[in-house]
Amino acid sequence: MTSHILFDVHHLYYLPQFLPVYRVLQSRGISCEFVVYRNRELQAVLDKAVTDEDLPVHWVDSVEDARDYYQARRASWLILGNSFKYLDDLPAVTRTALINHGAGVKGAGHDASMCRVTVRFAEGPYQRRQLQKHYPQGTYVDVGFSKLDPLFSPEVLPGPNSDSKTPALNLIACGLDPAKPTLLYAPTFYPSSIECMSDRWPDEFADYNLLVKPHFFTYTKRRYKAQRRKLEIWRSANNVAIADVSDYNLLPFMAIADLLISDASTALFEFAALNKPVVWCEFLKLRWSYRGPFRYRYARRMDQDILRYADIAVHARRYKDLLAHVQSELADPGRHQPQRQSHTRELMGVTDGQVSQRIVDYLLEGKRPDTAD
Repeated sequence: MTSHILFDVHHLYYLPQFLPVYRVLQSRGISCEFVVYRNRELQAVLDKAVTDEDLPVHWVDSVEDARDYYQARRASWLILGNSFKYLDDLPAVTRTALINHGAGVKGAGHDASMCRVTVRFAEGPYQRRQLQKHYPQGTYVDVGFSKLDPLFSPEVLPGPNSDSKTPALNLIACGLDPAKPTLLYAPTFYPSSIECMSDRWPDEFADYNLLVKPHFFTYTKRRYKAQRRKLEIWRSANNVAIADVSDYNLLPFMAIADLLISDASTALFEFAALNKPVVWCEFLKLRWSYRGPFRYRYARRMDQDILRYADIAVHARRYKDLLAHVQSELADPGRHQPQRQSHTRELMGVTDGQVSQRIVDYLLEGKRPDTAD
């Protein structure tokens, strides 16, 4: 019998995957607790997230602290967002499940250390096949991508302290014009297009609202200070709203945006699952060791899996091409619809707002969903 479930929140950006599952567990009367790792630089952000979502929390200072707590707590399930090096030290009564924080196209998600859990929930047929191919000894259940549940099933809501019953930003509250099309720029941290974007980007895209959602590491890693300087240049424009580091969840931005601009990241595939157009930036700031005659190193480093699905978006090879691509995609948003729908089924699985229900059904009853391709 399942009596208590723990969520291991090693990083704040795991929460968007966990929260929909937690809400379903709550609705079924299951006791849950979030084990959150303290961070001196980000503690105020962590505190705010815990308060906003009204989470039952136990704080730890290290993975060793977490291990000790799990040993003492003897929970029925421990839900992870990544590998956990002390799996072998957990009590025999505690089963483990992994809900990866990124989409299945990320090569890192196929790491062997992430397959030693009791069950690995896969986001779609592609990831399940890859996992079974490389690590056949694991147990994999194809459920879909839980993070997207709130966008497909509005009753799976943000926490009780949220202001809205839909997971979308209020453009007026952001100082933006609801009459304008809204572009979401969500670049990754490396290699990123931020440094290659024009300082005058807001002026050159004056006909659009520009929502900027940088990667968490853009704010938290010292080496990306040039990216933060670019954000400060844009911040004063009246058609720009830039997410704060405390805005850890991309969903509210995705919900309100008409089009996504991003680099080679899982955000491309998450947004495409909403059947809205995407522009993929290929103008990137590379380190010296990847430039010029050494660019082949970047091509070798690039996750080749993601390139199989490159036709999900139009590609901007230079910044000066970006505006024309945005205009053409918004004029004909259905141009890449067949590719979006096909790749979404492959990478994200079933997008019906019930992914978290399927996860909970398995946790509580061992019930496997009928989602096989």
